[in-house]
Amino acid sequence: MTPFRTILAILAALILLGISPASAETDLRAFKRDIKPSASLNKTPQSALRTGKKAKSLKSRKAAAKKTAISRKIAAVTTKKAKVSPDSKYEAKFAPQTVLFAGYKPGTIVIKSATKELFYVESPFRATRYRVAVGKEGLGFTGRATVGDKQEWPRWIPTADMIKRSPEKYGKYKDGMDGGPDNPLGARAIYLYQGKNDTHIRIHGTTAPQSIGTASSNGCFRMINAHVIELFEKVKMGAEVVVL
Repeated sequence: MTPFRTILAILAALILLGISPASAETDLRAFKRDIKPSASLNKTPQSALRTGKKAKSLKSRKAAAKKTAISRKIAAVTTKKAKVSPDSKYEAKFAPQTVLFAGYKPGTIVIKSATKELFYVESPFRATRYRVAVGKEGLGFTGRATVGDKQEWPRWIPTADMIKRSPEKYGKYKDGMDGGPDNPLGARAIYLYQGKNDTHIRIHGTTAPQSIGTASSNGCFRMINAHVIELFEKVKMGAEVVVL
């Protein structure tokens, strides 16, 4: 119904009720006055809503800015740690690779001392290849063994032969060294056994990542700490190890 018809209907109703036209006109004017404030009131919630939306938008922007700032700080700290990590550049240089490899059952570790490579057999025709450091001339180990033990942050005790060869270097550690970042066995150690006998040969981490790819150990096989941790998680107790 149009406003004009609405007014006519109101006037007709007033006349029927016995209200004079003059009185009706007065009442109508009052009615119009009453309507205007009502229309004005309808605008108030919309204004408040817009204000609320602006406040919410501002709050969202502030939260996003704070989150971005935190992300930048984390990235800066991560970058700083990467720069000072002794392993960081070697992890990339000697990054593990997936290669074609056959002849050994999955789960076997095959080490080629001549090329300083360790292969973990993933499937009948595929292996993950890692670069390692091997024993110095005359100290290298060859043959077959099994995984007889696995240790996280292992304790290190130099062998009697090591102390005999270099007493000034190893004698002070005859009682051993607790596991930790300064321990030469690094983050993980995989112990090689022949039957029930410990060969004293380990596949382990290192504090000298620059030695990877060389013949520089006392017979053990050194790996980048991140890489030996990865291998440690894969290899099972009792797994076969073949050193060529």
